[in-house]
Amino acid sequence: MEIAIIAHDGKKVDMVQFLNKNNELLQNIKIKLIATGTTGSKAEKAGFKVKKMLSGPMGGDAQIAARVAEGKTKLVLFFKDPLASHAHEVDINMLLRVCDVHNVPIATNEATAQLVLNAILSKL
Repeated sequence: MEIAIIAHDGKKVDMVQFLNKNNELLQNIKIKLIATGTTGSKAEKAGFKVKKMLSGPMGGDAQIAARVAEGKTKLVLFFKDPLASHAHEVDINMLLRVCDVHNVPIATNEATAQLVLNAILSKL
């Protein structure tokens, strides 16, 4: 199962902490992580194997959306920073829309991410 991880700058530390907290589940051989560029680099530094896309503002959100549309990515964990403005808001909305169109779960905060991850991974 391919899982995408994305985090805005103000949430990257939270994403790494979340990954570490769920290390055992996410290191499962059946799980493949993909990420936008900087988030992927942070995850790699924490010891995770990640396929990195471009950074979000440079097209990484669109690359992940394409993988969702192709049926490759089955879950998106996108820790959004609701207190900051984002120049690439259009790309973010496009990713949310593509996930909705293709019925792919997208968690935009840690509480939802944990619930979805627990539900999906319990079936592996």
